[in-house]
Amino acid sequence: MRILDLARKDLLQITRDPMAAFFLLLMPIIFTLMFGFTFGGFSGPAEEDTRLPVGLLNEDGSALADRLRTLLAASEVIRVEAGAGETRGALEEAVADQELAAAVIVPAGYDKALRAGETLPLTLIADLASDAGSTVRGEVETAALKVTSAAETARVATETYAALQGGTAVGESFFTGALEGALAAWETPPLATATTTASGVEGADTPAAGDNAFAHSSPGMMAMFAIAGLLTAAQVLVLERKSRSLQRLLTTAVSRVEILLGHYLAMFLLIFTQLLLLTLFAQLILRLDYLAAPLATLILLLSTSLFCASLGLLIGAVARTEEQAIIFSLVLMFVLAGVGGAWFPLELTPEAFRRIASLTPAAWIVEGLKDIAVRGLGLAAALPAAGALVTYTVGCFGLAVWRFRFE
Repeated sequence: MRILDLARKDLLQITRDPMAAFFLLLMPIIFTLMFGFTFGGFSGPAEEDTRLPVGLLNEDGSALADRLRTLLAASEVIRVEAGAGETRGALEEAVADQELAAAVIVPAGYDKALRAGETLPLTLIADLASDAGSTVRGEVETAALKVTSAAETARVATETYAALQGGTAVGESFFTGALEGALAAWETPPLATATTTASGVEGADTPAAGDNAFAHSSPGMMAMFAIAGLLTAAQVLVLERKSRSLQRLLTTAVSRVEILLGHYLAMFLLIFTQLLLLTLFAQLILRLDYLAAPLATLILLLSTSLFCASLGLLIGAVARTEEQAIIFSLVLMFVLAGVGGAWFPLELTPEAFRRIASLTPAAWIVEGLKDIAVRGLGLAAALPAAGALVTYTVGCFGLAVWRFRFE
């Protein structure tokens, strides 16, 4: 009961400040909405064509060149811009000004060379050192390979048919038919893959959770402000030591262990309540389905609260003044949130950065919450994150007990 009384005293002391509710609850919601609206808000999947714009100059004007343009236009990665440039110089200028991700030039004689069994390379104007340039090159090479292979197939088929006819000339229609058949074969390969949703239902009508603009901002801000919430809690310990309330507690029947556990329990309940309210807000308002796996979500929230409480206890043990408690809390918040991927998806970062991020507790919190609400995974995906957070909890709690001074 003494532990509960001490925790109750801390919670009353924290919640008595009206700014505490603003910082612990309203600020995370504001930042979640701000980051979410940056990525589209409640508008759902964007209707804007986000494919890479590519210019195309057809200097050949042939049927095979038209087939190449058709394949490029059907790409899900690049978008052929009509009227992007009528000359090679105009295309080069558009790429240099970053109006186009790249430009493709089909040289004169392209059709004739392919019909003769030769390859006439396309000209690609792009910064191949950039991600956009290398992506466009891959799409162009794939489309060119399809046209080249189809043309070679049609050429061989035409020559074979002519030989069977005793050397009689074969009309253009036979070559065109063989070409179209070969191109159609590319569209329907003998081996294909099927994609199913996390629920196992193929072609489900509900949109993917990853299309939700708050799919990253909600887990990210929950992780960030769970750490930031330690600011007020850590100050309580500093104020107790500064006002000598902590020393007076030692003259009572309350033991040192009970004092530590009481403060720890208060921090745990504070962070857990904060995370629980933010989870309900995301579930009801932002349409992120954390309750699709309620047990997994509960375990992750509990492990996150345990870790953050141990970190707050460590800050309270190390800080000697209120200013130090503020600085330590904010520095940890910004470092762990920034490196741990709370502000941006780690999928967009280099491999080396992701490896470093995986060592931070914030990354485990963010990715664990995304596994549940975004990727549709359940308890099996949440347990590794919870295990990592419990490990961090033991380490921080041990350091806090070692560094804690009652004087």
